[in-house]
Amino acid sequence: MDPRVLTERVKVLGGVDWHRRLFDALIPLPDGTSYNAYLVRGSEKTALLDTADPRTGGELMGQLASQPDGIDYIVAQHAEQDHTGMLPEVLARFPEAQVLTTPKGKDMLIALLHLDEGRIRAVEDDEVVSLGDRTLRFLYTPWVHWPETMLTYMPEERILFTCDFFGAHYATSQVCVEGDAAVVGAAKRYYAEIMMPFRKAIEKHLQRLAGLDIAMIAPSHGPVWDEPRLILEPYQDWVTGPPQNIALIPFVSMHGSTAEMVDYLVTALVREGVHVKPFDLTVTDLGELAMALVDAGTVILGSPTVLGGAHPQAAYAASLANALRPKARFASVIGSYGWTAGAARTLAGMVSGLRVELLDPVEVKGKPRAEDFAALDRLALAVAGKHREQQLGVGTTE
Repeated sequence: MDPRVLTERVKVLGGVDWHRRLFDALIPLPDGTSYNAYLVRGSEKTALLDTADPRTGGELMGQLASQPDGIDYIVAQHAEQDHTGMLPEVLARFPEAQVLTTPKGKDMLIALLHLDEGRIRAVEDDEVVSLGDRTLRFLYTPWVHWPETMLTYMPEERILFTCDFFGAHYATSQVCVEGDAAVVGAAKRYYAEIMMPFRKAIEKHLQRLAGLDIAMIAPSHGPVWDEPRLILEPYQDWVTGPPQNIALIPFVSMHGSTAEMVDYLVTALVREGVHVKPFDLTVTDLGELAMALVDAGTVILGSPTVLGGAHPQAAYAASLANALRPKARFASVIGSYGWTAGAARTLAGMVSGLRVELLDPVEVKGKPRAEDFAALDRLALAVAGKHREQQLGVGTTE
């Protein structure tokens, strides 16, 4: 049996990108990734759901060359080029095929790939397309994570095709997750880096999906979730669960003073019952930092003042947190300066998009003294007290 066969009527196509280590010129890929497409055969028609990134386009075209019956529909669930990059080649190979996508997806495909408008049909939300003895039901899911996205549900097989939703940048020879716990970690990284800014939209979509009978979730990155609860339950927590009793401290130190403050604050927070995750920004994997942001109740940025503002790496971390919009409820800044302060003011302004309460910063001139350590003690007490007031996982570390 072909190892890429998911069911009698569904085959996994595309390719595994074992060696890719950076996505969108931004996102680290420690485990590589895959670009999944799915070939669905009905008794009358055949559909291809998504295509692939051109990096593995040769694999996809080789797979399609062996398909004897042609393709009637190409479903573009998401217009981003890692899923649609091979659409022009696939359309050239199958001149009778029609692209099905959302109205916004149609506009974007024309703009991004210069496709012939006549080859694209916009489907409605909840529209059903028949393949004969199999059907495809399209579900609009705007802002997961672009405005044009949709999912496809095949009720006869109880398979939900989700493109980026529930995906994981995870290269593996396995078609299905098969209980591999590492895939959940990769999915959390993917959620943190890409999906977290759209939590409110995703929450609504999760509510809608709760009404479906789902046997498998088939994303376009990573393996198929053959036990949907393995991803549905964590996603529900990541999206709607409260932040935890965790203080996250991304920091950078130039001459050791800010690092000394961080070390002291870590000890003070632990003493007050707060779990702490410090990240030295000079060596941190930003994906790991994004994952930690999913659960943190408080974010404390540590930075020396550089030319009247924040260190560039601390500024980048603040920009990242502001863009990802985590569930954290409190924030503060600590750091050292030489001739003038300024990092705290700069960083506080950079996280204005977060709905957090700003706690008093601790900025010291030069190397910290006893009174500065006392200020850090007060900050630790304030964080612990706020976490208790909000009941953020009191008595737990996760």
